[in-house]
Amino acid sequence: MIPFKDDNPPGRFPIVTVTFIVINTLVFLFQSGIGLQASVMSYGALPHSLVTMERLQPLHPSLTIFTSMFMHGGLLHLGGNMLYLWIFGDNVEDRLGRFRFTAFYLMGGVFATYAHALSAPLSTVPMVGASGAIAAVLGAYLLMFPRAKVHTLIILVFYIQVIRLPALIVIGFWAIIQLVNGLGASGQPGQGGIAWFAHIGGFVFGMAVISIYMIWQRRNTGGS
Repeated sequence: MIPFKDDNPPGRFPIVTVTFIVINTLVFLFQSGIGLQASVMSYGALPHSLVTMERLQPLHPSLTIFTSMFMHGGLLHLGGNMLYLWIFGDNVEDRLGRFRFTAFYLMGGVFATYAHALSAPLSTVPMVGASGAIAAVLGAYLLMFPRAKVHTLIILVFYIQVIRLPALIVIGFWAIIQLVNGLGASGQPGQGGIAWFAHIGGFVFGMAVISIYMIWQRRNTGGS
């Protein structure tokens, strides 16, 4: 199930979303110039360092929280994350406003990074990627636009079809996959691969924050 666009145009140009995509792309080009592995080892977020604040890299752990969320381990990693950000970020930005969306995205990334670190506090395997922050965006989109139609590529062996599904189904399916894989990977500290608990943590953060925001918004606009 691969989403590639939605039928939910924003009211204005998503300058913050596009800026984040550009920054991630430029950082990846920088990584490619100095070497992907070297850059990840130097500027990725180490769970052990985040928990203990022990400095094992050129930057202090508090700074790698932010450098790591703009770095990626490969072209497919970057492309997949930026596709999801492009599909779902513009509408969340439009609803929250540019300043609030910027703060929401960054704090979602921080929360996701620590969710991963606390799931494997002894690990010195660096974590990189925007997926934790994007997971927060997905949680927000799910609550704000559950019925929005998402064009999705379905591939089942020899069956290939593009269908329009509600965001509730597309993002809900994604969330279930993260949870199942996260629980399956628990108890395996120090392993590389996908930081499932970063996705889960970011998603929970996004839903929690947007739930509070929507309640506050309804009260301030006189809605029931």
